[in-house]
Amino acid sequence: MKDTKDMKFDKMAATYDEGIEGKASKKFYNLLLKQIGSCQDVTILDVGCGTGTILKSLSDRTNINGYGIDTEENMIQEAKKKCPDMDLSVSDCVKTPFADNQFDIVTSCMAYHHFADKKGFAKEVSRIIKPGGHLYITDPRFPWIVRKPLNLAIRIHKITGYFGTPKEIEKVFLEYGFELVDCSFDLYAQCVKLRKNS
Repeated sequence: MKDTKDMKFDKMAATYDEGIEGKASKKFYNLLLKQIGSCQDVTILDVGCGTGTILKSLSDRTNINGYGIDTEENMIQEAKKKCPDMDLSVSDCVKTPFADNQFDIVTSCMAYHHFADKKGFAKEVSRIIKPGGHLYITDPRFPWIVRKPLNLAIRIHKITGYFGTPKEIEKVFLEYGFELVDCSFDLYAQCVKLRKNS
């Protein structure tokens, strides 16, 4: 969508974790971490990594090779404080600086609904994730009666974003070689797990 505006988080980076947004995101973080479960010696990319909470939580419980990207410079600076040994950089989600088949796991938590080019993201993840690798998309879950007018309001006000169902998310990724593995829910949170086919 042309000439749309997106939400900016750069100015709230320093206070994000303790603010309303950060506290509201904890349910999403916990759902994602539960879905990932135990992993060891894997290479993980968190897309829209924000202040690095997901990567820090994963590294606290297991050995990972962590990477994160975000479009907001201040968010990356905060993430570097939490995860000083990880590769964190400013980048969008459709043209990343990574090699083909680099990652075992790619995550996107509370970020996917902001992506303007969801097909572009799917294509890029298909390039950088290994065959058999897993993609986790954790986003808000709304009933139809809320989701439909909310998406309409977003479109009318020309705000970048769209809140999708697991089936809608799956549909975007099918043509790029992914299959739906699992969906998990926790009230207003959903985590969609997809696998890149060989």
